Amino acid sequence: MNQEQTNITTGKQIRHLRTQLGMTQEELAGELNVTRQALSNWEREVSQS
Repeated sequence: MNQEQTNITTGKQIRHLRTQLGMTQEELAGELNVTRQALSNWEREVSQS
């Protein structure tokens, strides 16, 4: 599996698990000590180059 495929899978998994836990992006971001925007970028698989 190449890096791009891993990133795509990871973003989808984060969103899936978050919604299964009934958490908002804001709630999960707080638990992870990151901004909501950072979490959103991960879920949407937006890279920060």
